[in-house]
Amino acid sequence: MFVNLRRIRKCQYVQLMTTCLVLSVVMICWEQLDSSIVSHVKSYSYRYLLVNQFTYINKSLTIPREQARRFSNFHYLLNHPDKCADQDILLLLFVKTSPQNIERRNAIRSTWGNETYIHDALGVTVKVVFALGSIETKKEEPTWSKRSGVGFQEYLIHEDRLHSDLIQQDFLDSFHNLTLKLILQFHWMHNYCAHARFLMTADDDVFVHMPNLVSYLQDLSRRGVEDFWIGRVHRGAPPIRNKSSKYYVSFEMYKWLSYPDYTAGAGYVVSSDVADKIYHASLTLNASLYIDDVFMGLCANAVGVSPQEHVYFSGEGKAPYHQCIYNQMMTSHGHVEDIHDLWKAATNPRVKRYASGPFGKLYCTAVKLALLCRPYYFNTYPCKAAFL
Repeated sequence: MFVNLRRIRKCQYVQLMTTCLVLSVVMICWEQLDSSIVSHVKSYSYRYLLVNQFTYINKSLTIPREQARRFSNFHYLLNHPDKCADQDILLLLFVKTSPQNIERRNAIRSTWGNETYIHDALGVTVKVVFALGSIETKKEEPTWSKRSGVGFQEYLIHEDRLHSDLIQQDFLDSFHNLTLKLILQFHWMHNYCAHARFLMTADDDVFVHMPNLVSYLQDLSRRGVEDFWIGRVHRGAPPIRNKSSKYYVSFEMYKWLSYPDYTAGAGYVVSSDVADKIYHASLTLNASLYIDDVFMGLCANAVGVSPQEHVYFSGEGKAPYHQCIYNQMMTSHGHVEDIHDLWKAATNPRVKRYASGPFGKLYCTAVKLALLCRPYYFNTYPCKAAFL
C-alpha cells in the first residue's frame, strides 16, 4: 500500500510538472500563437462560414475609373510595343525585377529565359520581358555607378539596347509598389501582346523548367483551355497585423479577416482570357494594397476566376535537387548563384530516361516520398506530389 501511494504521488507530480511546462510554453509563445494559429482559425471561419464569395470586399474596393487610373497612368521609360507583333506566341513571360539586379537578368537570359533556345529546341515562341520601376535618387544607385559617373538609368538604357527586353515605368521600384508592377504587366499585355495564349509572371530568383512548362501549356492550348489560373494556391490566408512584418496590412487598408484565394507571387500562369479579365478588373479596383499576389486574388475574385493548384509550382522554397524532381518540376524559388548549374542538371536528357519505365517510376516515387514527405517540410512541393 505504501509503495502504491508513492507511485501515485510520483505520477501526480510528473503530471503537475508537465502541465506547468505546457502552460509556460503557451504563455511565452501566446503572442505568436495569437498572430498565427488564432488568426488562421478566424480567417478560415470567415472564408467558409460567413462570406465565402467575398462580395462585400469587391464592392468596398470598387472605385471610379478616374481614381483607378492613378495606379496605371505611368510614363514608359523603356518599352517595346512591337515585341509581340506578327508572331504566334504561346507564352508572354514577365519577370519582376529590380533595376540593380543585373546579374539575375543576365542569368535568366542565358538559361531558362533564352528565347532563341526556346524557339530552336522547343519549337515555340515565348517572349521573356522584365518589368521594373525606376531608381529615383542618387542614393539608391549602385556603388559602381556612382564611381564610374555613369547614371544607372543610362546603364539600363544600354542594357536594353543589347537585349530589347526591359519594360520600365516611372514609378519608384520598391516593395510597396509591387502592385503597380503587377498592373504594368496586365496592361502591357492588353495593349501590346493580347494574342499570346498564356501570361506568366515570375520573380527574378525563380527557376522555370521551360521544357516541362512549354509541354504542359501546349497540351492546354490544344484543348482550348479557358478561365485558367495555376500556381501554388493560398486559401483562406489572413492579413498579417504584426507591424514588424514587411507584409503588415493595417485595418484601414484591408479590414476583413481573410483574403480571397490567390497564388504565390513567385510564379503563376493565366490563360489569355483571364489576363484580359484581370486587366478590366484593375480599371475599377483600389490598388492601394501593396501585396501584389493578394491584389491579383482580389481582381480574380471580382471577375469570378478561381486559382487551381499545381503541386510542382513552388511556393517560397527551393525544390530538392534530384533527377526525380526535375522530371516534373515547373518552378522553384530562391535561385541566384546556382541557376546555371540547376539549368544544366534539370534539362539534361538523361533525366527523362532516368524516370521512365516501371522501375524508374517506382524508384522516383520512393525518392520523392523521402524528399517531400518529411515532417514539418513546407518549403516547396507538397507530399502529394510524390504520387504524381
